Amino acid sequence: MAEAAITIAPARRCAARLDGEALAGWGLAAPATALIFLLVLGPALGVLALSFTSWQFGAATLEWIGLANYAELARDPVFWKSLRNTLVYIGVVVPASVAGGLAVAMLVESDPSLRRFYRAAYFLPVASTLIAMAVVWQFLLHPSVGLVNRAWELLGGSPTDWLKNPRTALGTLCAIGIWQMLGLSMVLFLAGLKAVPGELYDAAAIDGADGAWERFRRVTWPLLGPTTLFVTVICAIRSFQVFDTVHVLTRGGPNKQTEVLMHTIYAEGFNFFRAGYAAAITVLFLAVLLALTWLQMRAAERRVHYG
Repeated sequence: MAEAAITIAPARRCAARLDGEALAGWGLAAPATALIFLLVLGPALGVLALSFTSWQFGAATLEWIGLANYAELARDPVFWKSLRNTLVYIGVVVPASVAGGLAVAMLVESDPSLRRFYRAAYFLPVASTLIAMAVVWQFLLHPSVGLVNRAWELLGGSPTDWLKNPRTALGTLCAIGIWQMLGLSMVLFLAGLKAVPGELYDAAAIDGADGAWERFRRVTWPLLGPTTLFVTVICAIRSFQVFDTVHVLTRGGPNKQTEVLMHTIYAEGFNFFRAGYAAAITVLFLAVLLALTWLQMRAAERRVHYG
């Protein structure tokens, strides 16, 4: 009996210590948890609830209408057009940004003499204010005095209003998006290239992979797999959130040819004051972002192994 009592006493003390540590951990995490709920989860739940109402900004009352806003979304041609334009934007900007960022990163790493200059030059669009850069692009794309049209004329083309021409407006915004995102992709790929061990290149050379393409195909590209996936997801999320350039340069025109989801949410909520309908679009928008985030988290759990 004495031995049993001696055995039970330390176990109780250990359990009490673990309970105290758990309470201390919850106490330390409580402020951050409260902030997350107040700043992220709380507003998200509020938007979800608002999407089932017909509330408008300034109205004293609201009416619960269930899935009526979502049913209207299914019939709204503007919503489907903005969704299509957003997907086209993502489909053009993301692959070009990833491929261009990788190419620029490898070029920067291959020329150590001007490495700092190229890093700063390509990263400038990321560090600059998007609104200011959009205004600069507005001058560059001016139909009569813009430098882009002057260069286009030297190449034999005829001047055009790039942002008001339905055939070129969305493509022009995609080009600006690639320019904006190239620097971020480059920086992330530079970090990935730094993590590639130099010994693997020596081992590949012994195996006969002496050419630049063989070194890239057998060593660099496989080891950049996790980085490439991370860059792709980040670029997709940022492309899905495009708003600044659209709002400043085209406001969704001409004839909704550059309308994107974020601008549709803004227009419905702050131009037409249809808060409930804008909330329904926001819920779908957040659902896609959560899906992309989930994809990134699942991909981050995977590791590349080499035998």
